[in-house]
Amino acid sequence: MSRLTLRQLGYACVVLGLVAVSGVSMAQTESATSLREAREAAEARDQQRLMNFLDDQQALESALEEARAEHEDAQQQHEALQARQAEQAGQASELSERQAEQGEALSGLLANLARHSSEVRNTLGEESLLTLEEGSLPPRLDDVEVLERHQLEYVVDRLAALTARTGRAERLSMPVADANGEVAERELMRLGDFAAFTENELLERGENDGNLVVLPRTPDAIDGLLTDYYQGESSVFAIDPTQGSVLEALAQQPSLWERFQQGGYVGYVVVALGILGMIIGLGQYLYLVLVSLRVKRQRQSLDQLQDNNPLGRVLLRFEGMDKHQTPEALEARLDEAVLAELPRLERSQPMVKLLAAIAPLLGLLGTVTGMIVTFQAITVFGTGDPQLMAGGISQALVTTVLGLITAVPLLFVQTALAGRSRYLTHVIEGQASATLADHLESHTPVVN
Repeated sequence: MSRLTLRQLGYACVVLGLVAVSGVSMAQTESATSLREAREAAEARDQQRLMNFLDDQQALESALEEARAEHEDAQQQHEALQARQAEQAGQASELSERQAEQGEALSGLLANLARHSSEVRNTLGEESLLTLEEGSLPPRLDDVEVLERHQLEYVVDRLAALTARTGRAERLSMPVADANGEVAERELMRLGDFAAFTENELLERGENDGNLVVLPRTPDAIDGLLTDYYQGESSVFAIDPTQGSVLEALAQQPSLWERFQQGGYVGYVVVALGILGMIIGLGQYLYLVLVSLRVKRQRQSLDQLQDNNPLGRVLLRFEGMDKHQTPEALEARLDEAVLAELPRLERSQPMVKLLAAIAPLLGLLGTVTGMIVTFQAITVFGTGDPQLMAGGISQALVTTVLGLITAVPLLFVQTALAGRSRYLTHVIEGQASATLADHLESHTPVVN
C-alpha cells in the first residue's frame, strides 16, 4: 500500500469519527418520522462529506503542516528554556564559589560598606545641600551578594567627594524656585552643607521635590553679608551650625510693621492717638520756645514794649492803667493781665495729659480682647496646636506694648510743656512785680 493510500485512510478514519459525532447530534435535532429513516439520511450525508474531504487533499496536508510547525516552535522554546536554566545554574554556582573565595573578611567589608552607604543616604537624602548634583550619593549595597571592585571604588569615591564638599565654597548653576513658584536656572554659591544663596537671597531645599527654593524672608542680620561675600568683597559670612534652625527662627521674626499689624484695630487707635498727641505737644512746645525768645528780647529792651509777646502785652496794659489807684488795685489789675496770658501758655497740656492717660487703658483693652480671642480658639480647637492661640496672644501683648510706648513719650512732652510754660509764667510775674515796685517806689514821698 502506497504512502498516499495510508494517508487517505487516516483522513477517512478522522472524518468518520467526526461524521459519527455529528450524526448523533443531527439525529437528535431533526424531526424525522422514524429513527431508521433519520439514520439512513444521516449516513448518506456523512458519506457525501467524507467524499468531499478525501477529494480536498491539499487542505488536509496544509493543516498537517501547520501542526508540525507549531510542534517545532514549541520544541525550540523548550530547548531555549533548558539552556537558560543551565546558564543560571552555572552563574549561581560561580557566585557561590566566588563568595566562598572571599571569605569572612570581604563579607564583613561588604556588610560594613552597605551599612555606611545606607546611613549616608538616609542622613543626607534630599535635605542636604551636598546632594544637589545627580549621583552624588553612594549606591545602596543591600542587595549585593558579591562585592565587586568597581562597586568598592565608586562608594569610596562618593564618600570622599561628599567629605571634601563639606569644607568647600562652590559656585553652581542650578534650577531655583522663587516665591511665586517659578523655576529658573540661576547662579548660586554653596558653602558646604551650611548655606546656599544667590547674590541677595538665601536658599533652602524644598520639602516635596528636593529642589532649591528661595527663603520667604532673608534675616536682616545676614542680608548685608550676602552681596559682599557673593561678589568677593568680603570673607565674612554668618553660618548656622544648626542646619537652618537658627535661620528659620530669625526669618520668622516679624518686622516693625508686621508687629504693629498684630495689634489689630485697638493698636491702630492707640498709635493714632499717640501721633496726634505728639503733634499737638510738639506744636505747642515750638510755640513756647518762640515765645521764650521774644520774652528774652523784650526783657533786654523794656523801654520799647511790643505786643508780640506776653511780657510786652502785660507791661503795655500796665502803662495804660490809672496810676492814681491804690497799690492793691494796681497789683490786682496787673495779676489780671498776667492771668490773661496763661491760657495761651498752658494750652494743649490737658489734651496731651489726657492722651497719655488713655493710651495705657486702650492697651489694656487690647489685652483683654486678645485674651478673649485666645480663649475662643482654645474652646474650638483645644490646646493641641499653639499656633491657633498665637494670634490672640500677640494682639494682647502688642497692644499693651503700644499703649506703654505711646504713653511714655506723651508724659515727657507734657512735662516739658508744663516746665516751659511755668518758666515763662514766673518770668512774666517777676518782671510785672518789679515794674509795679519801681512805679510805687518812684511815686512814694521820701520821709526825712
